[in-house]
Amino acid sequence: MSDTAEGPRRGAGKPAKGSKGPVSTRLLLAVMAAATFVSVFNQSMVNVAVPLIQQTYSVSESQVGWVATGYLLVFAVGVPLYGRISDLYSPKLTFCVGLVLFAAGSLACALAPSLGTLVAGRVVQAAGGAAIPALSFGLVAKLLPPGRRGFGLGLISSSIGAGAAFGPVLGGLLIQSYSWHSLFYSTLALTVILIFGALYVVPNVVGESDGGGRSLSRLDLPSGILLALAAGLLLFGVTQGQTSGLLSPVALGSFVVAGVSGALFARRITRVPEPFVAPGLLGNRSFLAAASVGFLAQFANLCALFLAPILLSQVGGASSLTIGLVFLPGAALVALLSPVAGRLSDRLGFRVMIVAGLCIMLFSHLFISSFGAGGSVPLVTVGMTTLGLGFAALNSPAANAASATLSSKEAGVGLGIYQLCFFLGAGFAPAVSGAFLAFRTSPGSGAINPLYALQSATAYSDAFLVGVAALLCAFLALLGVREVGGRTVAEGASG
Repeated sequence: MSDTAEGPRRGAGKPAKGSKGPVSTRLLLAVMAAATFVSVFNQSMVNVAVPLIQQTYSVSESQVGWVATGYLLVFAVGVPLYGRISDLYSPKLTFCVGLVLFAAGSLACALAPSLGTLVAGRVVQAAGGAAIPALSFGLVAKLLPPGRRGFGLGLISSSIGAGAAFGPVLGGLLIQSYSWHSLFYSTLALTVILIFGALYVVPNVVGESDGGGRSLSRLDLPSGILLALAAGLLLFGVTQGQTSGLLSPVALGSFVVAGVSGALFARRITRVPEPFVAPGLLGNRSFLAAASVGFLAQFANLCALFLAPILLSQVGGASSLTIGLVFLPGAALVALLSPVAGRLSDRLGFRVMIVAGLCIMLFSHLFISSFGAGGSVPLVTVGMTTLGLGFAALNSPAANAASATLSSKEAGVGLGIYQLCFFLGAGFAPAVSGAFLAFRTSPGSGAINPLYALQSATAYSDAFLVGVAALLCAFLALLGVREVGGRTVAEGASG
């Protein structure tokens, strides 16, 4: 890989307009990966502290749940907004503002005298943290040529796996040694370091198309708000559905308003001169197919990550430490192999890697459904480890497939929407698989899977088939992903 990265279609060695010189690829990727690690690390380690936070403030489970829900809602809404802003404004300032907000939210959480203050701090964290994946993936797509994007996207994806793997472990050690407040102090310290790194390596301007008169005055804010409402209310409805049911008035009302907001968004972007999202992007079948693959793969991944701990705890009687050890190998594989998968997608093509990943994930879900549900801990460990292997194989290639369909002008918002699909997949999975688990939990009901013979946990065996259905749909969605040899799909289509 070259030591420097230029904006798309720029001459080799030429600095981007408005910058001091070529951007160091290695330093930029290091800062992007580190920032992504911190954002995921922050979320995964906070999950460990939720029971202690509940005890500290003497609140109910539904109330303390907003520590995670409030963050997730704002984070999901913010990703596409930051993606579009990065297409119109200085990536350096945008990224640094996001990091400053993330640091401010961390400080507020560390000093929070009440649950309300803590949730407000988490909202501020999310308002800043959403800039991290939006700009990290967008800058890789803009600065690296198609033949090198896979490794960059894989490196950032690996930091997601590392944050998920080490967050609970390190978070538990910090809580045991100090208190849950130390989690936010550690996040604050790491974020301050990242701010200085971002000021040094993140470019002011990326590519010629981002220079000149492009500014936030050209941001179609009403369309952005409509998209945010559609995504936020959709995720809120699913989140509420986990406790009150997907058919509850609150959940259904959220879905209706989300649908109306989405329809108004689709209508508006066809009627304004410079829309938040170019209508052609929503008509880009290859991009939509890649985004669908990402959504469905993440949905299947989170189905297993949601169901396995409940299975191990309620059926197998496993301790929290045992459950953590079951998940560790798979998360480690995501961290270690994502860059390798990204590089291979550059060489072999992203379709090959996505098919391999989907096949491995399909095996994982069928294995747990057939043999792990009600079986021994090692059997579930095999299933979850292969799940991590499969997800590592397709995660960065799927992002690579999406980025290959985008021009430099729409890379930020396009990959922001792609990341939004990922978060929606993660949000839908617990509600849908949990509802199906409850539906199948009835005396005397036989397993749907004919290979399941234990009969001690038929509901769990059935619930893992939800992930199987999602993966089969992902295979169908993959048929719409085109791969143009030697060029991106967007470039090939434009000629």
